[in-house]
Amino acid sequence: MIVDRLITPRSKLGFVRAVDQETATSSLGAVLRLGEVKEREAYEALDWLLERQQRIENGLARRHLQDGVLVLYDVSSSYFEGRCCPLAQHGYSRDHRGDRPQIVYGLLCTRDGLPVAVEVFDGNTADPATLSAQVEKLKDRFGISRVVLVGDRGMITSARIGADLTPAGVDWITCLRAPAIQALATENGPLQLSLFDERDLAEISAPEMFPGERLIVCRNRELAAERGRKREELLAATERELLRIQAQVRRRHSPLRSAAEIGLAVGGVVNSRKMAKHFAVEIRDGHFAFQRRTQQIEQEARLDGIYVIRTSVPAEQLDANEAVQAYKDLSRVERAFRSLKTVDLDIRPIRHWTAPRVRAHVFLCMLAYHVEWHLRDALAPLLFHDTGRAAARAERSSPIVSTEPSELAKAKKATKRSANGLRVMRFAGLMTHLGTLTRNTMRVPLRLAHRFTLYAEPTKLQEDAFRLLNIQPTRVQ
Repeated sequence: MIVDRLITPRSKLGFVRAVDQETATSSLGAVLRLGEVKEREAYEALDWLLERQQRIENGLARRHLQDGVLVLYDVSSSYFEGRCCPLAQHGYSRDHRGDRPQIVYGLLCTRDGLPVAVEVFDGNTADPATLSAQVEKLKDRFGISRVVLVGDRGMITSARIGADLTPAGVDWITCLRAPAIQALATENGPLQLSLFDERDLAEISAPEMFPGERLIVCRNRELAAERGRKREELLAATERELLRIQAQVRRRHSPLRSAAEIGLAVGGVVNSRKMAKHFAVEIRDGHFAFQRRTQQIEQEARLDGIYVIRTSVPAEQLDANEAVQAYKDLSRVERAFRSLKTVDLDIRPIRHWTAPRVRAHVFLCMLAYHVEWHLRDALAPLLFHDTGRAAARAERSSPIVSTEPSELAKAKKATKRSANGLRVMRFAGLMTHLGTLTRNTMRVPLRLAHRFTLYAEPTKLQEDAFRLLNIQPTRVQ
């Protein structure tokens, strides 16, 4: 089922039909000698897998996690179409489907984005509430005495640091929320914009607010420009809608008269774009006026592009540049979620109703992505992956600066060819192309009982892919 999900994600019933000898759509069942496959066997395999989840995750942790390691953790959600699963609850939907119940699942990854463990929670579980289970998993189950947990600002909060991380002796790297940054940037605060006259990174301290912690202030000028542009667009769009409401109040025929009607219309406009804080409005019966809160807008714009990394790791173990890069590496977990949910593995639709089967399905998808991660790493020269990214990152003047694609990546994107002149493609496309290497069972007319297997002649791309994987498909028996 793991291999089938990499080839063509589908339901368990679809898997049974794809590998059963009577309805097979690939040679997977024949290569593994599955013979006749029944539906109950697929579900029994899921139950078998769930019983061994802890053992498998412990093995992955022993292989990929050591003392002092950086561990990335993030949470995502996937919605249900049905309502029978006890795990499916209404909560904050990252799929923008608040009308559907959902499940929440947290993924532990190595710094390179390789998943080692996953856990499923009720759909209404808040992100910080999932943290204690991960601390227990790292310290007790995996037996890691020294670990640095990297999580986003909504995950590793001050409350979780005090309740879960510090008592367990776990270090962390996270980021401050906007109100905390504004508190640091007061007139006499430690965060002054003059710090960034000639640099984009500075380490400050605020022992009264964050005792015993390091604060690394970063300013991304490209991000600042983008946020300023986006804010102005939202302000202008909101003003256009408010002017339309103002015209409705002043028109002679069927105007908006009561303060309640006007307030309802205005609230829908300013709240839809989250611009209520930037406008001062005056509403009464038959009257509506508004204006921008210029001073507040300018105050917010001062901190555009500024974010503050918060960590408990001493500078001797992790300098400022490394701490910033470790936090930015969280994007690799987001990449894993994209692959799990939409790009390759299609964790949804979730076609199970019982909680154990849902947990087994999510774990199966995680294992499939674990295999896919290794496949992508080996097949990178034939994919659009930037194999020179590490060197390009090392050449940057600062970790704040975006990593420019390497010359090799630019060449692959422009020519759609690898260094060997072969076509490059997406991972799913390459899997489909490898699947065209057919495995044919041949029969000799004069000896009908005698059969042998004949493989199609591989293409140059297939030969190169199997060489990179160190596999000879004709010998896979």
